[in-house]
Amino acid sequence: MDEFRSKAGKKAATVAILANSFLTVFNLIVGLMSGSYALISEGAHTLSDIVTTIVAYAGFKIGQKPADEEHPIGHGRAEAIGGLIIVLFLTIVAWEIMGGAIEKLINPSLITTPDVFAAIMAIIGIFVNYSISQYIIGIGKSINSPAIVADGKHQKTDIFSSIAVLVGVAVSNMGYPILDPIIGLFIGFLILKTAYEIGKENIDDIMGKVPSKEFIKKIKDVANNTPPAKNAHNIKVDYFGSYAAVSLHIQLDGNITLDETHKIVHDVENNIIKEIPEVKSVMVHACPLGLEYNHDQEIDL
Repeated sequence: MDEFRSKAGKKAATVAILANSFLTVFNLIVGLMSGSYALISEGAHTLSDIVTTIVAYAGFKIGQKPADEEHPIGHGRAEAIGGLIIVLFLTIVAWEIMGGAIEKLINPSLITTPDVFAAIMAIIGIFVNYSISQYIIGIGKSINSPAIVADGKHQKTDIFSSIAVLVGVAVSNMGYPILDPIIGLFIGFLILKTAYEIGKENIDDIMGKVPSKEFIKKIKDVANNTPPAKNAHNIKVDYFGSYAAVSLHIQLDGNITLDETHKIVHDVENNIIKEIPEVKSVMVHACPLGLEYNHDQEIDL
């Protein structure tokens, strides 16, 4: 499984870097030749995509490292940290693009009307960005990699910005060239929006936000279907990038021996790891059936 994830992650990064290198070169060349600030802004955006893909892949590779003495639950959070570094790059790029757009809006004499080549490049950008974003997000979800998924979502914003460039070129040539820097400003806002969404998702992972009810139910069902365990409860999940550590309580007959309890606890742990691939570590606590117990703690594990 680890080898499959490694190959898939490398493939996603390679495709993204090659596609964005193509888009960066041609967006900047066509943007400069056609006089489209929006397309030049998109070229800067795709250039940042190359950097963020490298960051995402670095986080992915570090997250793949096995557990060691200093990191007993592995290095998975490196993926979420990679996602936050991507947010930083996106914010810087958005700031630069929006600053340039505002300068042109303040000084309209700097604005030029883009020609038809800018529209052709925008159409190519729509097709390429849609293809690579769907491909990267698909790979990221298949290997449960937050870093790769974050990079794919980042790529997806380029679809909307390319559409915006296309509309801007068309309207500018109808006699409204001021729309070109306005589109550049819009691209900046799109990038900021993506940065916020990626940042929130990765901070939630690092901060240990409660997972979906469906995931909790899946853990509960596997535990309760491991006889004679009953009433799985107090389920906690801690995400580490592509994998999770789980703790839970089960109820057992209070009259069974310690040896029997030990075996059942391990059966529950092994079944959860077997049935739910993203779970790498499970800790089960056994409670006597029917005994009322207050589980409240300062840190509830």
